Amino acid sequence: MTNSPQDLAGLRQRVDKALAGFLATQRARLLEIDPALDEVAGTVADFVLGGGKRLRPAFAYWGFRGAGGLDSDEVVTAVAALEFVQASALIHDDLMDRSDTRRGEPSVHRRFAARHAGAGWRGPADGFGDAAAVLLGDLALVWSDEMLHASGLPLADLARARTVFDQMRTEVTVGQYLDVLTQATADTSVERAGKVARYKAAKYTVERPLLLGAALAGGGPDVFAAYAAFGLPLGEAFQMRDDVLGVFGDPAQTGKPAGDDLREGKRTYLIAAAFGALDEPGRSELDTALGNPKLDDTGVERLRTVIRDSGALAATERRIDTLNTQALTALRDAPIDDEARTVLHALAEASTRRSV
Repeated sequence: MTNSPQDLAGLRQRVDKALAGFLATQRARLLEIDPALDEVAGTVADFVLGGGKRLRPAFAYWGFRGAGGLDSDEVVTAVAALEFVQASALIHDDLMDRSDTRRGEPSVHRRFAARHAGAGWRGPADGFGDAAAVLLGDLALVWSDEMLHASGLPLADLARARTVFDQMRTEVTVGQYLDVLTQATADTSVERAGKVARYKAAKYTVERPLLLGAALAGGGPDVFAAYAAFGLPLGEAFQMRDDVLGVFGDPAQTGKPAGDDLREGKRTYLIAAAFGALDEPGRSELDTALGNPKLDDTGVERLRTVIRDSGALAATERRIDTLNTQALTALRDAPIDDEARTVLHALAEASTRRSV
């Protein structure tokens, strides 16, 4: 059990235990089908258990508690299912971005491409790796549904949560498409960047997990409204922090090469703000280099300077602060108990500073 409201590490351990148990069961099921699937089960397990701060289960759990729900291993298992939604999104995102690493390890498509090449199998290794990543990402999404509904919670509670869970998975999927579309069309508007951030990440990182917890607990409309007012701006601030780290972050902390978002051509709020502030020569320089997969460290540093000097980094930091203040104001007035309010406040601070 969680020993205190602040014991986020204790909750994280419980979530990890639930995930490990579920994955062990799934591995046994796959091995009954074919021994070759051991690598599939092992890769998903490595991906899910190998990192992550368990923010989404934490928001869902404390959303549940704040709405009057009582602690149980079953609810921890239910909210742990969110980690499979996250795994699915990341596996597919790495494939679409052609990312080589995730959390300092080879991304799933690279891992399977290397397996193909090392074994000397027929056909293109990259094609095999890509196909494996699509299928493993899909499998993770399937398992998210299975883990939630096999959690042991009453069917009536799960039925209330069904709409939230379905909406969340739809939003993150179409948000990912909007991200791909935005890169293809080179849309540099702050409005488009904000919408992508909202649906690709913000909603399923904070708002929907909170609402999922509230639905499981049978929370009323006032709790749902308060969680939406708190969760959406906080989720947007979280994503903006992620975007800043994608350009200016330390690879030792992010687990990805410095400047990867620049090489991938991500049209984030940070980049949109830079385009809006730069003169024509500056916009041309940024537009030419953005999305160049061969951008070297010197090129990355040059773009960092352009972005910083445009004032976009400072503007993004101000926007993060504004959104965080908006979220915390909503939390202060939320009709929930003080224990949940205290933990959610700590999670909010940690989410935009990445200290959990």
